[in-house]
Amino acid sequence: MKGEGRRQKEAELKLLEEELARRVEESIRKNVEDRLNSEDIKNEIKRRVEEGIKQLFDEVDAQLQKEKETALREARHKAEQERREREELDRMLEENRRKVEEAQRKEALEQQQKELERFLELERIQKQREDAIRRKKIEEEEDRANQMKLLGKNNR
Repeated sequence: MKGEGRRQKEAELKLLEEELARRVEESIRKNVEDRLNSEDIKNEIKRRVEEGIKQLFDEVDAQLQKEKETALREARHKAEQERREREELDRMLEENRRKVEEAQRKEALEQQQKELERFLELERIQKQREDAIRRKKIEEEEDRANQMKLLGKNNR
């Protein structure tokens, strides 16, 4: 009997513990529910949500600003690169123009020199012809004079 009474007391204790645990759990659940439904908690949740949204917007804004700065830096770099390439091209074009002008000037000088040499050669040939004609005239006059002398001697 004693064993049976003890078992019954244990069973009652167990039931009491279960009932107590159920009541504590119910009390905690009700307390949590009441707190969640309180204005302070609702306001705190709203504040945290708004804070989270603001932080998210700030992060997105910062990321966009960073990407904008990167794009601007890349655009400046590209523009500078294009400017340098354009300057190099202009320098090459100017160098080529200068070389062409120099070549044309040299060609013109060479042509002028050839024409001068040709003129001098023609002048020399002309002078030789004139000298030859003059010598021939002189020879003819000498021959005529000699013939006249001969004719004059023969007539005496």
